Amino acid sequence: MIALYVYDERDCDPKKCTSRKMVKFKLVQELKGVRSLPYGSIVLNPFAEKALSPEDRDRGRTHGIVVLDVSWANIDDLPTFPKHAAQRALPYMLAANPVNWGKPMMLSSVEALAASLYILGEKKQAEEILSKFTWGMNFIDLNREPLERYSQARTSAEVVEIQSEYVPVEE
Repeated sequence: MIALYVYDERDCDPKKCTSRKMVKFKLVQELKGVRSLPYGSIVLNPFAEKALSPEDRDRGRTHGIVVLDVSWANIDDLPTFPKHAAQRALPYMLAANPVNWGKPMMLSSVEALAASLYILGEKKQAEEILSKFTWGMNFIDLNREPLERYSQARTSAEVVEIQSEYVPVEE
């Protein structure tokens, strides 16, 4: 079991906010600020230079995973994170949440955490957090093949290589 944390900027509609629902069900611990990030934790950041991969498994199990609940409209205004945090980007996946269904990389907080858990080998925990949402398991169904492949990669470089097979080619 991996400890899960959320840093919530309170940018989204409370009725649609997956972070608040996860807090309510005690699936994640809410952080009061960036300075309260657990030492050595993995911070999911779409701008990180390194992709999350199974090589991060020990760090995740020891220090946990932090998801940033920030509106996609304000994503460019991310706070500065402490150097002890390992920032990781998620590889290519499609959102299954009702707000961004089918959009690449527009994952909700619960989808981001579930993807991370799946990649790090904690598939049951990923399913557990998604089970609180009527559409939750659609995320796994929609992304099953890439998630399986990402979870079998050894390194971040391998995850990026696999990801390239799923990213549509622009004409």
